[in-house]
Amino acid sequence: MKERYVASLRMVHTFALAAGWIAASHGSLADVALSGSFLATKNCPAFQSFRKSTNPGGVRIEAGHSYRLLAKNAASATHYRIRIDGAAPPERWVSVGCGSYKDEAATGGSPSSQGGGSASDGRHAELVLSLGWEPAFCESHDNKSECATETPERFDANHFTLHGLWPQPRTREYCDVSESLIGTDKKGDWQELPNVDLSAETRAHLAVAMPGTQSLLERHEWIRHGTCYGAGDAETYFREALSLVDEVNSSAVQKLFAANVGQELTVGAVRGAFDAAFGAGAGDRVRLACKRDGSRRLITEITIGLVARPDGNDTLADLINASSATDPGCPGGTIDPVGHQ
Repeated sequence: MKERYVASLRMVHTFALAAGWIAASHGSLADVALSGSFLATKNCPAFQSFRKSTNPGGVRIEAGHSYRLLAKNAASATHYRIRIDGAAPPERWVSVGCGSYKDEAATGGSPSSQGGGSASDGRHAELVLSLGWEPAFCESHDNKSECATETPERFDANHFTLHGLWPQPRTREYCDVSESLIGTDKKGDWQELPNVDLSAETRAHLAVAMPGTQSLLERHEWIRHGTCYGAGDAETYFREALSLVDEVNSSAVQKLFAANVGQELTVGAVRGAFDAAFGAGAGDRVRLACKRDGSRRLITEITIGLVARPDGNDTLADLINASSATDPGCPGGTIDPVGHQ
């Protein structure tokens, strides 16, 4: 009797394990895999199990931050599964009401692995778009006119500014420029450089998006870089550069920076915002530049590799994602507000 009883217990245990495995498998089969980015619009709890409301470590997502997207719980989702680096475990569930997502199928982006693309993916960049964060620049440039006039209400207080659009490789500069003008530019005597021929509309646009025009930065950028740009004229060069800046400034990337003025951002969060705005993998084509300001590390610039000029039907997402990946540069820093801190 005892042996029969033990055998019965073993059979029950086996069935219980099988039932548990089937139930677990059914739960995983219900998930719908996604690949892309989740941009948080609210501060929300991040659950290990949203059904049981378990949240080891009390982890929360932060509004304005972007996270790697892994899955949704059903076709008509109530929750997304995301990866939160530093959390234990890192894979968490968040409510769909806490943000928005873009997956690679929706954006036309190419698939990328959890760690992002390798440097061999895509073509070498033909251009690098350089976007500045003006308040950080002005921390150490009091002598610049654009810094003396900066206010919290001005456009560049919470938007990216145009530093330049640089043909690649970086040695490709000063095309058909006289030695005397090259010498003048390298000495920083920009007031001695020729005036740049621009329409009134483009000049007005440039004055907002490139505050450095108050210091004649546009003359330097045209002589050094614009003369090697395929268009051949300053009007087209700056108009196309401004179109790229406008697109970034109307995206989730600008919203991320504006929502975190005075706070710190990691390069992962910035790259995630590019993924959300321009397709999975776009962030791997972005590099941060930083500088020290006392005890702070400030994000001063973002550079983005592009495979071609924006003169056809290609979107900025197309131009970014077709280029090769780059190293992340600075690991992150503070988004500087206007004024000395």
